[in-house]
Amino acid sequence: MTPRETKRSKDASSIRSWSAAVLGSALFKFPTLLALGASLTGCRSLGPSTIRRDRVNYGDAISDSWKEQVLRNLIKLRYMDTPMFLDIGQIVGGYTWQKSFNAGGQISSENAIQGNSALIGGQGVYIDRPTITYIPLTGDRFLRNLVEPVPPAAIFRLMQSGYAADFVLTLGVDSLNGLRNRSFRGGKAIPADPEFGRALELLRHIQEAGGVGLRTSMGTNKDLGAVIVLRQDNVSQDVTAEGLEVRRLLKLPETGDRFNLVYSPLPAEPNELAVGSRSLLQMMMALATYVEVPPKDIEEHRTVPVPETSAQTQPLLRVHCSKSKPADADAFVAVDYRHHWYWVDDRDWNSKRTLSTMLFLFTLADTGGQDRAPVLTIPTN
Repeated sequence: MTPRETKRSKDASSIRSWSAAVLGSALFKFPTLLALGASLTGCRSLGPSTIRRDRVNYGDAISDSWKEQVLRNLIKLRYMDTPMFLDIGQIVGGYTWQKSFNAGGQISSENAIQGNSALIGGQGVYIDRPTITYIPLTGDRFLRNLVEPVPPAAIFRLMQSGYAADFVLTLGVDSLNGLRNRSFRGGKAIPADPEFGRALELLRHIQEAGGVGLRTSMGTNKDLGAVIVLRQDNVSQDVTAEGLEVRRLLKLPETGDRFNLVYSPLPAEPNELAVGSRSLLQMMMALATYVEVPPKDIEEHRTVPVPETSAQTQPLLRVHCSKSKPADADAFVAVDYRHHWYWVDDRDWNSKRTLSTMLFLFTLADTGGQDRAPVLTIPTN
């Protein structure tokens, strides 16, 4: 063998030794690689880890979009535009996490050109594909939820649950025994009767003093109930005097402690308190009168002027209007409409309460049931 051939033989032997060492090292680590592959391809449920994130995020998104939808529809009604409600019917979260792992190698013969080799590979694919269905509020649901008046019993139950009497009645009724609330009829805003505001103020004082209570009596038909406001025995003389003033303002008899609560613009009997309860659409039209608009839009008759709120009466809602978008920290909810931004200040607790209460009223209006006439009792001597 020549010196050159001897050198080639030594080089080939070195290459084979190095390839064998590399492959041997890879094979020595093969259990570790198998463990890594098992972790990539093993079975592990993805659903539980998404609940904490998705439940909160979807809940916040639905809440924020609901506030924006209500505010936008209030602004539309201010401009006599067509309101539209879309309910979220169903949310189906679909997640896919695909992963794969592969490993391989080869040991070649002494005279092979390609030599020895080892190959490791992996792949992962994540797909988030939720399905959300929307249901427009039309037809029978539109009539039942928006056009039909909310039963007076449902409005008075809100008082029982802790809502202030003046707030609930200002929002939910058009009239009490003929005393008219601020409203919007025939494209014209109508101010409230002064006696109406005074009666609600007195009812709130009586409520805060514990002079008014509510309970539900079940009749023979379990689907029908009666809401009764009962006089408390331990009321002060001031509360009794306020009760007498309420009776005078509402034209109720000074004797007796029970009055049937009926849905009607005017009472038919002396012992009736006639409540002209509003539909949700009427409530929204009344709330639309609190939306600020650019003066130019009133001058051009794009919308109509509204009566000023009296200094003694706190408005149910204040919707501000500006050319620029308010800061996120300052706005409870903000929407853009007709090249302007309309928003509710996050520091305006009264306005935030009104928007939140609308959600409960939407729920109450969608019961599909029918309540019996409640009874109202006001303190007397």
